[in-house]
Amino acid sequence: MSLYIQPYPFRRISRRMVSHPQQRALGVNIREENEAYILSALVPGLKAEELNVQVLDDVLTIEGEYKASEADYLLNELPSGSFRRTLRLPAAIEAEQVEAKIENGMLTMTLPKAESARPKKITVSVN
Repeated sequence: MSLYIQPYPFRRISRRMVSHPQQRALGVNIREENEAYILSALVPGLKAEELNVQVLDDVLTIEGEYKASEADYLLNELPSGSFRRTLRLPAAIEAEQVEAKIENGMLTMTLPKAESARPKKITVSVN
C-alpha cells in the first residue's frame, strides 16, 4: 500500500495555521425525548477530566482541548487546539441531574428537562 501526497501550493500558509491552533466548534447531535434531551459528540482521544461541561438554565457549554504534537508531519488532519460549543436548548435543564459519559471516543449526555418544561397529561372528565 502506498501513500501519495500531492504538493500543496500554499505550504507556508498551512504550516502557519498548524503552528497556531485555532478555536474549533464541536459538532453535536441532539435528540429530544419526553423528559430529556440526549446529546452525542465525537471527542476521540479525550478523557472525561479533559472536558469542562457547564449547564445554566437552558444553556449548555462544552470546552476541551486536543494536545498538538510538535512533530513535523507530511499530512496532518487530526484535530488539535481548543474547542468550545455553547448551545441554547429549547427548555430549561435540571443541572443537578445531568449525566455525561465518554465511551469509545463518544460523549453522551442526558440532559433532563426541568419539571416546568415537561409535558403534562390532563384528563378530561365527562359531565
